[in-house]
Amino acid sequence: MKNNNDYAQFPAPGEIRIMRTLPGPIERVWTYLTDPEKRSRWFAGGPMELHVGGKVELFFQHKIIAPGETPPEKYAAVHHEGFKMPGTILRCEPPRVLSYTFDDNSDVTFELIPQDAKVLLILTHRSRGEDLPFLSGYASGWHSHLMILIAQLEGTAPPPFWATHGRLKAEYEKVIPS
Repeated sequence: MKNNNDYAQFPAPGEIRIMRTLPGPIERVWTYLTDPEKRSRWFAGGPMELHVGGKVELFFQHKIIAPGETPPEKYAAVHHEGFKMPGTILRCEPPRVLSYTFDDNSDVTFELIPQDAKVLLILTHRSRGEDLPFLSGYASGWHSHLMILIAQLEGTAPPPFWATHGRLKAEYEKVIPS
């Protein structure tokens, strides 16, 4: 990994992998993955039962991570009212691995590896079938959300979510392997 702006990798059909170096310690990063209030500031809130088989209810409400921004029309409801996505915990090994079902057709896994005062995050989003539909949307979404997570952890201003997501989606559509 060269830097925290590298594009996602596509190691297999229907699979996205993004690696980012985050300010540690690992326990702090873990709380941003598992604590609903902290998670809501960069991705999605909602309860999470931290054991294998535990329930996950992600609550996406992008006005929290993109206050004052006007979303694209197709995302207006997600931005303002939000929506819930149920899931199930597949792996929970605090503070190193968290994996859960995502939507109806995929899984997401967060691996945390300590590196001195920093933490390497490896995010893998993988289809449970042949392919992951909307690959450019997932890749640009994760890329944008992780930029906000980094800003949260660094205590800096995050980039604008919707403009960043739109730009990255167009870029990913050009680089995703066919």
